[in-house]
Amino acid sequence: MQNERKKIYLADDDDNIRQVVRTFLSSDGYEVEDFPTGDLLLERFRQAPCDLAILDVMMPGSDGFAICTQLRKISTVPIIMLTARDSENDFAMGLGLGSDDYITKPFSAMALLMRVRAMFRRVDFESQKHAAPERQTVRLGQLELDEDRRHILGAGKPLALTPTEYEVLKYMMQRAGQAVSREELLNAVWGFESVVETRATDDTVRRLRQKLGGLGVTVAAVWGYGFRLEESK
Repeated sequence: MQNERKKIYLADDDDNIRQVVRTFLSSDGYEVEDFPTGDLLLERFRQAPCDLAILDVMMPGSDGFAICTQLRKISTVPIIMLTARDSENDFAMGLGLGSDDYITKPFSAMALLMRVRAMFRRVDFESQKHAAPERQTVRLGQLELDEDRRHILGAGKPLALTPTEYEVLKYMMQRAGQAVSREELLNAVWGFESVVETRATDDTVRRLRQKLGGLGVTVAAVWGYGFRLEESK
Protein backbone atom coordinates (compact mmCIF):
# COMPACT_ATOMS: atom_id res chain seq x y z
CA MET A 1 0.00 0.00 0.00
CA GLN A 2 1.16 3.52 -0.75
CA ASN A 3 -0.55 5.37 2.10
CA GLU A 4 2.58 5.33 4.36
CA ARG A 5 0.36 5.02 7.44
CA LYS A 6 -1.37 8.30 6.85
CA LYS A 7 -3.33 9.52 9.86
CA ILE A 8 -7.06 10.14 9.56
CA TYR A 9 -9.30 11.79 12.16
CA LEU A 10 -13.03 10.97 12.05
CA ALA A 11 -15.77 12.80 13.95
CA ASP A 12 -19.30 11.35 14.04
CA ASP A 13 -21.73 10.97 16.94
CA ASP A 14 -22.96 7.60 15.62
CA ASP A 15 -20.94 4.87 17.38
CA ASN A 16 -21.74 2.30 14.71
CA ILE A 17 -20.60 4.54 11.85
CA ARG A 18 -17.35 5.35 13.66
CA GLN A 19 -16.65 1.68 14.29
CA VAL A 20 -17.38 0.58 10.72
CA VAL A 21 -15.41 3.41 9.12
CA ARG A 22 -12.49 3.00 11.53
CA THR A 23 -12.33 -0.74 10.87
CA PHE A 24 -12.59 -0.33 7.10
CA LEU A 25 -9.96 2.41 6.83
CA SER A 26 -7.63 0.69 9.28
CA SER A 27 -7.80 -2.52 7.28
CA ASP A 28 -6.59 -0.52 4.27
CA GLY A 29 -3.50 0.57 6.20
CA TYR A 30 -4.52 3.98 7.51
CA GLU A 31 -4.03 5.09 11.11
CA VAL A 32 -7.47 6.19 12.31
CA GLU A 33 -8.58 8.06 15.43
CA ASP A 34 -12.30 8.65 15.90
CA PHE A 35 -14.22 11.11 18.06
CA PRO A 36 -17.92 11.44 19.04
CA THR A 37 -17.82 15.22 18.57
CA GLY A 38 -16.08 17.64 16.27
CA ASP A 39 -14.86 19.65 19.25
CA LEU A 40 -12.82 16.67 20.45
CA LEU A 41 -11.39 16.19 16.97
CA LEU A 42 -10.39 19.86 16.81
CA GLU A 43 -8.76 19.67 20.24
CA ARG A 44 -6.78 16.60 19.15
CA PHE A 45 -5.82 18.25 15.85
CA ARG A 46 -4.36 21.25 17.68
CA GLN A 47 -2.14 18.83 19.61
CA ALA A 48 -1.16 16.61 16.68
CA PRO A 49 -2.38 17.39 13.14
CA CYS A 50 -3.62 14.55 10.93
CA ASP A 51 -3.30 13.98 7.18
CA LEU A 52 -7.06 14.01 6.50
CA ALA A 53 -10.19 14.86 8.51
CA ILE A 54 -13.66 13.35 8.04
CA LEU A 55 -16.45 15.41 9.62
CA ASP A 56 -20.10 14.59 10.11
CA VAL A 57 -22.27 17.68 9.73
CA MET A 58 -24.81 17.07 12.50
CA MET A 59 -23.05 16.46 15.83
CA PRO A 60 -23.51 17.56 19.47
CA GLY A 61 -21.67 20.76 20.26
CA SER A 62 -20.10 22.44 17.23
CA ASP A 63 -21.44 21.03 13.97
CA GLY A 64 -19.23 19.90 11.10
CA PHE A 65 -19.49 23.24 9.32
CA ALA A 66 -18.18 25.08 12.39
CA ILE A 67 -15.32 22.60 12.85
CA CYS A 68 -14.42 22.89 9.17
CA THR A 69 -14.25 26.67 9.57
CA GLN A 70 -11.96 26.36 12.61
CA LEU A 71 -9.69 23.87 10.87
CA ARG A 72 -9.38 26.16 7.86
CA LYS A 73 -8.15 28.96 10.12
CA ILE A 74 -5.11 26.89 11.12
CA SER A 75 -4.56 24.30 8.38
CA THR A 76 -5.04 23.28 4.76
CA VAL A 77 -5.55 19.62 5.75
CA PRO A 78 -7.90 17.77 3.33
CA ILE A 79 -11.45 17.59 4.71
CA ILE A 80 -14.29 15.26 3.69
CA MET A 81 -17.76 16.14 4.97
CA LEU A 82 -20.45 13.57 5.80
CA THR A 83 -24.02 14.79 5.51
CA ALA A 84 -27.41 13.11 5.81
CA ARG A 85 -29.09 16.16 4.29
CA ASP A 86 -29.21 15.54 0.56
CA SER A 87 -29.42 19.11 -0.70
CA GLU A 88 -27.32 21.34 -2.89
CA ASN A 89 -27.27 24.02 -0.19
CA ASP A 90 -25.52 21.71 2.27
CA PHE A 91 -22.97 20.68 -0.36
CA ALA A 92 -22.37 24.31 -1.26
CA MET A 93 -22.03 25.37 2.37
CA GLY A 94 -19.46 22.68 3.18
CA LEU A 95 -17.43 23.32 0.05
CA GLY A 96 -17.75 27.05 0.49
CA LEU A 97 -16.26 26.80 3.98
CA GLY A 98 -13.23 24.99 2.62
CA SER A 99 -13.98 21.28 2.65
CA ASP A 100 -12.49 19.31 -0.25
CA ASP A 101 -15.16 16.67 -0.78
CA TYR A 102 -18.41 15.35 0.67
CA ILE A 103 -20.37 12.12 0.79
CA THR A 104 -24.04 11.76 1.70
CA LYS A 105 -25.54 9.36 4.21
CA PRO A 106 -26.37 6.57 3.99
CA PHE A 107 -23.10 5.57 2.37
CA SER A 108 -21.09 2.38 2.04
CA ALA A 109 -17.72 2.13 3.76
CA MET A 110 -16.23 1.17 0.40
CA ALA A 111 -17.56 4.38 -1.18
CA LEU A 112 -15.92 6.45 1.56
CA LEU A 113 -12.69 4.48 1.20
CA MET A 114 -12.67 5.25 -2.53
CA ARG A 115 -13.04 8.98 -1.76
CA VAL A 116 -10.22 8.79 0.80
CA ARG A 117 -7.93 7.01 -1.65
CA ALA A 118 -8.78 9.55 -4.36
CA MET A 119 -8.03 12.43 -1.99
CA PHE A 120 -4.62 11.05 -1.08
CA ARG A 121 -3.84 10.27 -4.73
CA ARG A 122 -4.37 13.94 -5.50
CA VAL A 123 -2.05 14.96 -2.67
CA ASP A 124 0.60 12.32 -3.41
CA PHE A 125 0.65 12.61 -7.18
CA GLU A 126 2.71 15.78 -7.17
CA SER A 127 5.30 14.41 -4.75
CA GLN A 128 5.69 11.29 -6.91
CA LYS A 129 6.49 13.60 -9.84
CA HIS A 130 9.31 15.12 -7.78
CA ALA A 131 11.99 13.39 -9.82
CA ALA A 132 10.46 14.21 -13.19
CA PRO A 133 13.06 15.92 -15.44
CA GLU A 134 12.72 19.22 -17.27
CA ARG A 135 9.87 20.60 -15.20
CA GLN A 136 8.46 23.70 -16.84
CA THR A 137 7.97 26.79 -14.70
CA VAL A 138 4.54 28.36 -15.14
CA ARG A 139 4.09 32.07 -14.39
CA LEU A 140 1.06 34.28 -14.79
CA GLY A 141 0.82 37.78 -13.39
CA GLN A 142 2.45 37.55 -9.97
CA LEU A 143 1.71 33.81 -9.71
CA GLU A 144 4.40 31.17 -10.06
CA LEU A 145 3.76 27.43 -9.98
CA ASP A 146 6.43 25.55 -7.98
CA GLU A 147 5.51 21.89 -8.47
CA ASP A 148 8.62 20.59 -6.71
CA ARG A 149 7.53 22.13 -3.40
CA ARG A 150 3.85 21.79 -4.30
CA HIS A 151 3.41 25.53 -3.84
CA ILE A 152 1.92 28.28 -5.89
CA LEU A 153 3.68 31.52 -5.10
CA GLY A 154 1.90 34.86 -5.12
CA ALA A 155 4.27 37.83 -5.27
CA GLY A 156 7.04 35.46 -4.20
CA LYS A 157 5.25 34.02 -1.18
CA PRO A 158 3.46 30.63 -0.98
CA LEU A 159 -0.32 30.96 -1.11
CA ALA A 160 -2.22 29.19 1.67
CA LEU A 161 -4.19 26.75 -0.48
CA THR A 162 -6.10 23.61 0.39
CA PRO A 163 -5.15 20.53 -1.68
CA THR A 164 -8.23 21.03 -3.83
CA GLU A 165 -7.58 24.74 -4.32
CA TYR A 166 -4.00 23.96 -5.31
CA GLU A 167 -5.06 21.35 -7.86
CA VAL A 168 -7.71 23.61 -9.40
CA LEU A 169 -5.38 26.61 -9.63
CA LYS A 170 -2.50 24.49 -10.97
CA TYR A 171 -4.77 22.97 -13.62
CA MET A 172 -5.94 26.40 -14.72
CA MET A 173 -2.44 27.93 -14.65
CA GLN A 174 -1.25 25.16 -16.97
CA ARG A 175 -4.09 26.17 -19.31
CA ALA A 176 -3.95 29.93 -18.79
CA GLY A 177 -6.10 31.81 -21.28
CA GLN A 178 -8.11 28.70 -22.16
CA ALA A 179 -11.73 28.14 -21.19
CA VAL A 180 -12.02 25.16 -18.82
CA SER A 181 -15.43 23.59 -18.24
CA ARG A 182 -16.78 22.72 -14.80
CA GLU A 183 -17.08 19.07 -15.85
CA GLU A 184 -13.44 19.04 -16.98
CA LEU A 185 -12.33 20.38 -13.59
CA LEU A 186 -14.47 17.84 -11.74
CA ASN A 187 -12.94 14.99 -13.71
CA ALA A 188 -9.39 16.26 -13.45
CA VAL A 189 -9.42 17.32 -9.78
CA TRP A 190 -12.23 15.47 -8.01
CA GLY A 191 -12.39 12.45 -10.29
CA PHE A 192 -16.16 12.60 -10.77
CA GLU A 193 -18.77 14.69 -12.52
CA SER A 194 -22.48 15.34 -12.13
CA VAL A 195 -24.92 18.19 -12.51
CA VAL A 196 -25.25 18.68 -8.75
CA GLU A 197 -21.58 18.38 -7.93
CA THR A 198 -20.51 21.11 -10.33
CA ARG A 199 -21.23 23.35 -7.33
CA ALA A 200 -17.90 22.09 -6.01
CA THR A 201 -16.05 23.94 -8.75
CA ASP A 202 -18.01 27.16 -8.26
CA ASP A 203 -17.28 27.34 -4.54
CA THR A 204 -13.61 26.43 -4.95
CA VAL A 205 -13.22 29.13 -7.60
CA ARG A 206 -14.97 31.64 -5.34
CA ARG A 207 -12.41 30.96 -2.59
CA LEU A 208 -9.56 31.21 -5.07
CA ARG A 209 -10.77 34.60 -6.29
CA GLN A 210 -10.53 35.89 -2.73
CA LYS A 211 -6.96 34.62 -2.40
CA LEU A 212 -5.80 35.94 -5.80
CA GLY A 213 -6.69 39.56 -5.17
CA GLY A 214 -3.91 41.97 -6.09
CA LEU A 215 -1.77 39.35 -7.85
CA GLY A 216 -2.46 40.45 -11.40
CA VAL A 217 -4.71 37.55 -12.37
CA THR A 218 -8.42 36.89 -12.46
CA VAL A 219 -10.64 33.83 -12.81
CA ALA A 220 -13.15 34.94 -15.43
CA ALA A 221 -16.49 33.21 -15.74
CA VAL A 222 -17.29 31.70 -19.13
CA TRP A 223 -21.09 31.84 -19.14
CA GLY A 224 -22.79 28.45 -19.28
CA TYR A 225 -19.46 26.64 -19.50
CA GLY A 226 -16.82 27.22 -16.86
CA PHE A 227 -13.85 29.48 -16.16
CA ARG A 228 -10.74 31.01 -17.68
CA LEU A 229 -7.63 32.08 -15.76
CA GLU A 230 -6.08 35.20 -17.28
CA GLU A 231 -4.02 38.23 -16.43
CA SER A 232 -5.99 41.17 -15.06
CA LYS A 233 -6.63 44.00 -17.48
